Amino acid sequence: MMRPEILGTERRRQWSDIQKRKIIEEIGVDGASVAEVARRHDLTRQHLYQWRNHFRRKRALADDGSISFLPVEMEPIEKSPSSKMSGELIEIGLNNGRCIRGPVGLVKEDLIRMIRIVEQA
Repeated sequence: MMRPEILGTERRRQWSDIQKRKIIEEIGVDGASVAEVARRHDLTRQHLYQWRNHFRRKRALADDGSISFLPVEMEPIEKSPSSKMSGELIEIGLNNGRCIRGPVGLVKEDLIRMIRIVEQA
């Protein structure tokens, strides 16, 4: 009877939530894809997707207080005939390539809520 032989040791790493978040936050930095970040940390892409979904479900990525505002230059936006908003509009480009448009003078809390909704969509 042949006995199975184990070559090497089994590697099972443990990652803290802080380490997982830091790794997930590398996605998109300087154009880094999920596959690149996974290779860099010797993980599978599936690990990163699972971690990201886990944090999204817990809303941990959006609620950690990391949202900050940057100074922007505003240019007049030509209103299209289909625009249903009146008054001046602001346009904010997000990291994921999406864009938010809203009236000038939005309350900070409303703007944060809009950004979170778009980021989670």
